[in-house]
Amino acid sequence: MSKTFVIAELSANHNGNKKVALDSVRAAKAAGADAIKIQTYTADTLTLNCDAPDFRLGKGLWEGETLYTLYQKAYTPWEWHEEIFHVAKEEGLVCFSTPFDKTAVDFLEELGNPIYKIASFEITDIPLIKNIAQKHKPIILSTGIAMEEDIRLALETIRGEGCEDITLLKCTSAYPAPIEDANLLTIPDMKQRFGVKVGVSDHTEGSVVPMTAVALGAEVVEKHFIINRSIGGPDSAFSMEAQEFKAMVEGIRQVEKALGEVNYPYDPSKIKGREFCRSLYVAEDIKTGEVVTEENVRSVRPGYGLHPIFLSEVLGKHFSRDCKKGERFSMDMLVI
Repeated sequence: MSKTFVIAELSANHNGNKKVALDSVRAAKAAGADAIKIQTYTADTLTLNCDAPDFRLGKGLWEGETLYTLYQKAYTPWEWHEEIFHVAKEEGLVCFSTPFDKTAVDFLEELGNPIYKIASFEITDIPLIKNIAQKHKPIILSTGIAMEEDIRLALETIRGEGCEDITLLKCTSAYPAPIEDANLLTIPDMKQRFGVKVGVSDHTEGSVVPMTAVALGAEVVEKHFIINRSIGGPDSAFSMEAQEFKAMVEGIRQVEKALGEVNYPYDPSKIKGREFCRSLYVAEDIKTGEVVTEENVRSVRPGYGLHPIFLSEVLGKHFSRDCKKGERFSMDMLVI
């Protein structure tokens, strides 16, 4: 199988500090990531500066915040982007972003953004999706809050602009997400149902979900990355620290090795341990003319004698010569 594309999602895990952001890029590379992903928005491009009930968050990780104040804390300043892209390139990482409006797309195009991620909450923003698809670059689309009709409409929009390099990510939009809500069997179903590449954007704790997803056919794994949760921040509680991320990547690479390829061997000489399969052997000393019985010819290990399928055919026939216990049984021992 091809190598899983592992994305370290930086998100808000710089906690407003550019040095932390740049150090995170380097740490992600050291932890085995293939890519670093950021988000391109401001509070004003995502929501309204409004304290009305619709804009205030209820119970949960961000209880008491308004959408606007949360995004003010979480956003990655646009003036950092160019340097983040540059450091990622130096490290040999793919760097790309999730834009949330047309101005962000235009800005990212100036930076040569190579892949576009569409967040699950934006899957219904068809004008934004259409604008992104018109750039004819690979698109990764999270499906966290999506119904099937949302996914189909988004895919029709993307394909309608001539963009076919699409990856759907199974995602549970909870922070952190309970493992029992992962529903990873959706991954192979999405691949078949929608005819796209598939992966997982995971918000659970630990690495069970990403590794299981790879075993089920995920080609992309996205996981929130933080140097150390002690720095805090809006996303720190459900993000992986560097050592945890490294262990996850190592686990994914082991899963890839275990999956291997479809393999039904056809050359017995190349099958390790094949010599220990069953075959027919003379089980006691024999004199010429004796009758073959289940006592004197048996199917045993090892596998150098005649195939056991012939046992019923040889029973009742007569030996043509003397044979010793332990000889490989063969048809030329019989009177034909």
